Formats: sequence, structure tokens, C-alpha cells
Amino acid sequence: MIWKFHKHAFDLSRQGLIMGILNTTPDSFSDGGQFDAPSMALEHARRMIADGADILDIGGESTRPGARSVDPIEEMRRVLPVIEAIRKETDILISIDTTKARVAEAALNAGADIVNDISGGTRDEKMLELWSRKDCGIIIMHSQGVPETMQDDPSYQNVVYDVANFLNQQFQACRQHGVSSERILFDPGIGFGKKLEHNLALLKHLEELRIDHRPLLLGVSRKSFIGTLLEDSDLSRRDMPTATLTASCYAPGCRVFRVHDVLPNVQALRMVEAIHNID
Repeated sequence: MIWKFHKHAFDLSRQGLIMGILNTTPDSFSDGGQFDAPSMALEHARRMIADGADILDIGGESTRPGARSVDPIEEMRRVLPVIEAIRKETDILISIDTTKARVAEAALNAGADIVNDISGGTRDEKMLELWSRKDCGIIIMHSQGVPETMQDDPSYQNVVYDVANFLNQQFQACRQHGVSSERILFDPGIGFGKKLEHNLALLKHLEELRIDHRPLLLGVSRKSFIGTLLEDSDLSRRDMPTATLTASCYAPGCRVFRVHDVLPNVQALRMVEAIHNID
């Protein structure tokens, strides 16, 4: 294989990965309530794996603008049966999408491999300590504020510098806790406390957001800025633009693409990889 994930260390120098989104929530912006029953979630996981997903990102708390926080007990009730069911069937990489160390540890114990924290390890003081104890992959994302209020009026002095500075700050905190850099991916947090112009600036300057030459994760699937640009509120018509961004953001260093509709993004990624990696 060109890529590997050995002992939860990311080696994505050439080939990227598609991360399929699996929300076990009643209120996520795109698919809320569709997969909140474990049987429905498992069936959707099977479909995404068949379509070529490399990672499944499982979340039990909506992070859409305006969403309120969920009690960790409820969050675990939503995600743990799904993680356990998927792990019984397959060894696919599983990511837990949470900001809570308690939920993350329970998910890792249930079979997850990666912790995807939209707060970059800042919302729960125990998260960095967990990362230092557990041999897991880590996704550090930038967000301004919390989901409930993050889109009220986000502002930056220089969004590219500010986001890069935050990612580097959290990278240094991880290193101080003994976390190896090979376990870390960085996500600029498109749509999380950002206006349209902020999102576009970050997408234009992705190379400047890479920390210690680590690859980036891109999460733009079906997000509102796509609808704003296209003047189209229909979520079902945002999948092709999402695949277009998957293809265009490979060259600047994105190697993991978090998406709802797996197949077109797999196809887009394989095409652009073939061009970039030809000898």
C-alpha cells in the first residue's frame, strides 16, 4: 500500500484517505435523525465502506451552527453501540468525533482508532493527557467559539495567520505531552466560526496551514458556504462541489477528506492522485 496507518501513525505522503461521516444524532445539519438507530448506522457504515471509505468518523453530538452541547452519557449512548458493531464486522479505521475526553476514551476502548476533536484539545483539559496515554491518531481542528454561537459574528485579524498559530500552539502542547507528530493531522475548521471570506482565504492558503509538514484534513462537505457561493440552498446539490474541492485541495497538502457522499470523492481523489504521483 502507498499509505499506511501503522500503530496509529499517519503516513500520507502520496495517497489520501476518504473519511465517511456517520452522525448518530437527531439534529445534524445534513443527515440528522437518519442514522441515530444502531442498525441504521451500521447499514450506512456498510454502504460507505463498499463505496471506498478508508475511515468512518462517528459523532454523537451535532456541531452545526446553533447546536447545543450534549451530556457525555447521552453522547456515549449514541456512539458506543455503533463503534462496537462496526468493529465486530471490519477493521476499518474508526474516528470518534468528540470534544470530551471521557467519550473519547470510551470510544477508543470500544474499538475506535482516532480522536477527532473540533476544539483541538482545548475544550476538555483532560484531552491532552488522554492523547499522551493512548496510542491513537489525533485530529486537531481550529474553531472559533462553540457551535451554539460560533457563527454569530466571527472575526479575525488575519484568518490564515490566526488559524495557523492556533494549530501550531496545540501541536506544541501535544509534543510537550509526549505525543509523536506522526499521530497528528490538522484541520483548519472550514465553517467553524468563519464567514465566507474566511473560508475562502483558508482554502486559498492551505499550504501555510501545514504544521511540521503534517498533512491536512479537509471538511467542507455540504457546508453552507457552498450554498452561498452557488446561491442554492438544496443540500443534495452540494456533493459535486464537495468532490471538486477534494480534487483541488490535494496538491496543497490535504490528505484526508471528510465527506457525506463517499463514492464521488473517492473517484475525484483517485483521479488527481494519478496525475500528481506519476513518475
